[in-house]
Amino acid sequence: MASAAPTRAAAAAPASQPQTADVAFLPVANPALLIVGVMIASLLQVLDVTIANVAIPHMQASLSATPDTVSWVLTSYIIASAVAMPITGWLADRVGSRRLFLISVVMFVAASMLCGMAQNLTEMVIFRAVQGVGGAFIAPLSQSALLDSTRPSRQPQIIALWGMGIMIGPILGPVLGGWLTETAGWRWVFFVNVPMGAVCIAILLATLPSRPSRDRRFDLFGYAMLAIALASLQLLLDRGAVVDWFDSLETWIYTGVMLSCAWVAAIHLATAREPLFDRRLFADVNFVVALLFMVVVGAVMFATLALLPPMLQNLFGYDVIDTGLVLAPRGVGVLISMQVSGLLVRRGFDARWIVALGFLIGAWSLHLMAGWSLEADRWHFVATGFLQGLGIGLVFIPLNTSAFATLPPELRTDGSSLLNLTRSVGSSVGISAMVTLLASNLQVNHAQLSEHLTAEATSAIDLTALDRYQGYGDAALAALNGEVTRQAAMIAYLDDFTVMMWLSLAAVPLVMLMRGPKPRAA
Repeated sequence: MASAAPTRAAAAAPASQPQTADVAFLPVANPALLIVGVMIASLLQVLDVTIANVAIPHMQASLSATPDTVSWVLTSYIIASAVAMPITGWLADRVGSRRLFLISVVMFVAASMLCGMAQNLTEMVIFRAVQGVGGAFIAPLSQSALLDSTRPSRQPQIIALWGMGIMIGPILGPVLGGWLTETAGWRWVFFVNVPMGAVCIAILLATLPSRPSRDRRFDLFGYAMLAIALASLQLLLDRGAVVDWFDSLETWIYTGVMLSCAWVAAIHLATAREPLFDRRLFADVNFVVALLFMVVVGAVMFATLALLPPMLQNLFGYDVIDTGLVLAPRGVGVLISMQVSGLLVRRGFDARWIVALGFLIGAWSLHLMAGWSLEADRWHFVATGFLQGLGIGLVFIPLNTSAFATLPPELRTDGSSLLNLTRSVGSSVGISAMVTLLASNLQVNHAQLSEHLTAEATSAIDLTALDRYQGYGDAALAALNGEVTRQAAMIAYLDDFTVMMWLSLAAVPLVMLMRGPKPRAA
């Protein structure tokens, strides 16, 4: 028994001692194969956030759902993922990061298969919630697994590689989802995860390392308050537009519950003896600044991706495949700039100026997008998308690198879960705000444009003589109203792009709060 104690102490030592050499925290025999397995898991999880969106109309008919109720297919996934993600660090410490990663991937793949087999809306919502819980752990665990198995000097490159899947997934999702729905049916949007998931599980079983587990008290009260606040926020964002926002009592209830629980959770986190998240995370300035930046990245990137497909399809007549091809250069820009930014960080360039440059390039692309008209051609969409991709890639890698540079290895899983959570919350808030602003500005613009439809302005159509043409007159008025609506919608989109441009510019001064990483003492 006396000889066992030193062994256990030695096993637990890496979790609490800082790294002093360029050696991976958890070395693996075949890092390349591990990267493949982790990247498959990350890509499947990110794809599933957006891949099901284009299949919703087909699900509605097949599952006998209404437009209001079928939205729960998306809402259940988002809420379950947001509620489960904060406990990733505690579960990883309790059951082991390897075991939790494998469980989450198996749960995600099994739930995907059940979603494809669902026969009614109730089954679909339940299976999507299970899928959301499994997917919630994949993103933070995949990032921490890659960081743990990579030596510090190579971590900017590995973050760049991981970031490719995270950033490109939302771009590929609608395209792949549309193609699968049109060629094989909406159920294959979920079935496609099964074979890839099986390959991923096999690779992870063979290569995935595990950090030592440790006893850690679960902060049930803090988690309950945070989970209720996040669930209320997601319900507010998803249901707000349906119930006409704050004209409804339902919206006020969500808001009150969210604010109350968030306030209690914040006080509890600051005062509890063993809170849900280690307070050392929030004492790290770079990590806190990265959290703020992630909100902006999530809002700007995902809101843009949510606005562009309906704009291209409804106003410019693109189909699903053409829309995907037009948006694909955005991913090419992300790939290029992520590699460049990873190289710059490794060469010692100041991460603050790389992040600032990325936001400035993103703001420039949004400024160009705010100058579009209904006469814009494919080149305008491709060029601005590529430019915005360059900006996103320049932001993402230095931001993640600086966030983890000064964190001890045992805090990586908690830190990764918080970064992914803030990006998810930022994207939800950004999408909801931009869609609401779009709908509001559409009505205002339509009313203002209609005021200028006088006989002099519509010389091609004699508005005073439409009654004598009966049905033809009604058709002419409908065509005129359709064109006014089209112009009003375009102006509303331009207003959204302008707002996101100013949001990107407002984030630039935050880089002055970032600090360069200091080497840890031996």
